[in-house]
Amino acid sequence: MLRQFELIEAVKAYDPTADEALLNRAYVYAMKMHGSQLRASGDPYFAHPIQVAGILTDYKLDTATIVTALLHDVVEDTSATRDDIAAMFGEEVASLVEGVTKLSRLELQAEHTRQAENLRKFILAISRDVRVLLVKLADRLHNMRTLKYVKPEKRERISRETLEVYAPLGRSIGIHSIASELEELAFEHLNPTARTAIERRLEALKLEHGRATDGVAREIEQALSEAGIPARVYGRQKTPYSIWRKLQRKSVGFSSLSDIYGFRVLVEFEDDCYRALGVIHRAWPMVPERFKDFISTPKSNNYRSLHTTVVGPGGLRIEMQIRTEAMDRVAEDGVAAHWAYKNKSYGFDQAAMEAEGGRDPLQNLRHLVQVIEHGEGGEDWVEHAKLEMYLDQVFVFTPKGTLITLPRGGMALDFAYAVHTEVGDTAVGVKVNGELKPMRTQLQNGDVVEIVRGSKREAPADWRSLTVTGRARSAIRRHIRSSERDEFQKLGKATLEQTLSRAGKALSEVTLKATLETLAIATEDDLFDAIGRGRLPANRVAETLFPGLKGTLAAQPDRKRIGDAQARLFVRGGGLTPGVSIHFGACCSPVPGDRIVGILEPDTGLTVHVIDCQKLADFADDDSVWNDLQWTPQAEQGVAVARFRATIKNAPGMLGQVATVIGEAGGNILNLKMALRQSDFFDLDIDVEVTDAKHATTIMAALRANPSVDTVERARG
Repeated sequence: MLRQFELIEAVKAYDPTADEALLNRAYVYAMKMHGSQLRASGDPYFAHPIQVAGILTDYKLDTATIVTALLHDVVEDTSATRDDIAAMFGEEVASLVEGVTKLSRLELQAEHTRQAENLRKFILAISRDVRVLLVKLADRLHNMRTLKYVKPEKRERISRETLEVYAPLGRSIGIHSIASELEELAFEHLNPTARTAIERRLEALKLEHGRATDGVAREIEQALSEAGIPARVYGRQKTPYSIWRKLQRKSVGFSSLSDIYGFRVLVEFEDDCYRALGVIHRAWPMVPERFKDFISTPKSNNYRSLHTTVVGPGGLRIEMQIRTEAMDRVAEDGVAAHWAYKNKSYGFDQAAMEAEGGRDPLQNLRHLVQVIEHGEGGEDWVEHAKLEMYLDQVFVFTPKGTLITLPRGGMALDFAYAVHTEVGDTAVGVKVNGELKPMRTQLQNGDVVEIVRGSKREAPADWRSLTVTGRARSAIRRHIRSSERDEFQKLGKATLEQTLSRAGKALSEVTLKATLETLAIATEDDLFDAIGRGRLPANRVAETLFPGLKGTLAAQPDRKRIGDAQARLFVRGGGLTPGVSIHFGACCSPVPGDRIVGILEPDTGLTVHVIDCQKLADFADDDSVWNDLQWTPQAEQGVAVARFRATIKNAPGMLGQVATVIGEAGGNILNLKMALRQSDFFDLDIDVEVTDAKHATTIMAALRANPSVDTVERARG
C-alpha cells in the first residue's frame, strides 16, 4: 500500500502545481471514514482506494481525479454524503465522486433485464466526464487483481462483467494497458484450462523459434540506422486472451496464426514511419493483404500506427507495428496520454490531442448514448452495445471525403445513420464507389459511399439483416414505432367514423371528453390508437358516444357498399402505409383494381382481402371488424404482388416457358413454390409483381395461351 508521502510525491513528480493539502486531506479522510472495514482478503478496506489512486498516478492524472480515487467509496460505504465531500474538497471532486458512486450502485447483475437498465444508466453516467470512467477502470483493475479472495460464484460474475463491459470500455477510450490486463485477469478465472494450454504452446514456440527472433530487433535497428532513421525496436508476444479471441473469431488452429510474434518500431517523426516501412519491406517479403495504415485513418479511440506482416528469419511470420513515441503513448494509455502540464496548470490537453489528429475520447460512448436516447431497451440494447464495443472497424468515406468509422460488417444503413439520423430515415439506395449496390452489401475499407435518399422511407421489412450497429437498429425501431402509432391513430379514427356513418351519425356531432373519462383513456390519440390496434371495438366507443345506438350496431354490413366511394380508408398513397398498420392478405394477394375489404384484427392492424376471398367467411358474424376500402389513383403508379396458382405439364423446359411468358408480359417473378408434382402435371404457386388487376389478368391470359399450361387462376384462399 502506498504511504501518504509516497502518493503525494508520485503526483508532484508530474504535476508540481498539485494541491498537496487537498491530497493530504483526502488520504486521511478516506482512512478515517473506512476505519475498521475489511476487504475479502482481510486487508484494511482503505488500502483499496489508496491503491486505486496509485494506479491513476501511473497515468499522470490531475489532482481532482486522484482525490476522487481516494474518496470513490466513502459515499457508498460510509456515513459521508455528497454535501460533506463538496464542503471539504470542492464541487468538482464532489461531482466526480457522485458519478463513480452511481456506477458502483449500478454494478451489473446476473439478471438480464436489470443488466439492460443498469448498462443504460452506466453509459449515460460515464459519457459526461471521462475521469469518472478512468477512476472506475482503475477501481475494477485493483478488484480483479485481488479477485482470488472472492467466492467462486461471485468471481465468475465479476470476471464476465469485466470481459463484456469494462475491458471494451477501456479500449473505447484507448487505454490498452488497463484493458489488456483486465482481459487477462478475467480470462484466468473464466477459462483457466484454455489459458494454461495457450501458455504452454507459447512456451513451446519460444523454445522452437527463440533464436530466430532474438536477433530480429537488432537487424531491424541496423537496417533503419543505415537508412538514416533512428529507431527503438523491441519484441512483444501476444497475450493468451488475444490469441484465444483470434482462434474463436477466425476459426483457425494455433499454428495458423501469423502474428503471435511481433515487433514494435518506434521512430521520432510521422514521416519516419513510412520511410521505416519501406526499409522493412525491402529487407523481408511482405505478406499480402496484411498491411493496415492507422495513421492516415486512425481508429475511433485515436489509435495510430502502421501494421504490416513480413516473412522473417526461418520463414517465420512476424507482425510489425511502426509508430512514433507519441503514438505509442496514446496506443498504451489512450485518453490518459493527453493529461499534461501547460500554461501553469495541469489537466487534459484538448488542443494537443486534436493537433495529433485525435478525436473526442468519449465519441464512441456518445454513439451508445444516442442509442439510449432513441428508446432502445431490453436485452437487444445490451447486445448492440457490446457489439459496438467489441467489433473490429472499417473505415469508409462520404463523397466529400469525410471519414466514417463502422464496425466490420457494416452496411449502407449503418453508414447512413452514422452520418445523420435523417439520412438514415430517408435512405432508399446506396452507391459504393460510384456503382449502385444492394443495401445488404458489406462495406470495405476505403469505400466511398453515397446514400440515395427519397422524400420518405418505409422501414425495410428485413432491417435486422441490413444493419449491425446499435445506433442504426435503434433509430429504425424508433422510426417504426413512431410510424406505427401515427398509422394506427389514422386507422382507428377512420374506423370509428365509418362505424358511426353506418348508423347515420358523425364524429363531428359530439365531443370525446366524456367518453375518454368513461373509458379511462388519457387522450383522443390514445383512443384512436386503441381502436386501430383492435384492442377497443369501435362499436363500443360508438355506443358510449351515442347511448341510443346500443343493440343496433350488430347487424351485418351492407356488402354491396364495400369498396364504393363512401369508403373512408384508402390503400396505397393515401392515408395508410402497407406493412405498418395495413397488410395485404397472403391468402388472396390483392392488387390495385380488385374490389377489396379490410378486416381489423387485434394488434395486427387492417388486413386487406379481395371481396371473394374464402377467408372472409371466418369473419361473417362480426360486423365490427369490417372496413370499407378503396384504392387511390396513386396505387396505379406502384407495383403489387399477385399470386397465381397454375397447373403445368410435367416435361423438360415447361417451367422455363412459364417464366418466359410472365417476363414477356411485364411481370417479375418474386417467388415460386411447387405445391404438388405428379408424373404428368405439377401445381405451382407463383408470386408475381404486377401494376394492377388488369395487368394480372393479361399475364394469366398469356399463360393460358401457352400449351404447357393447363390451368391458371388468382389465389383466393
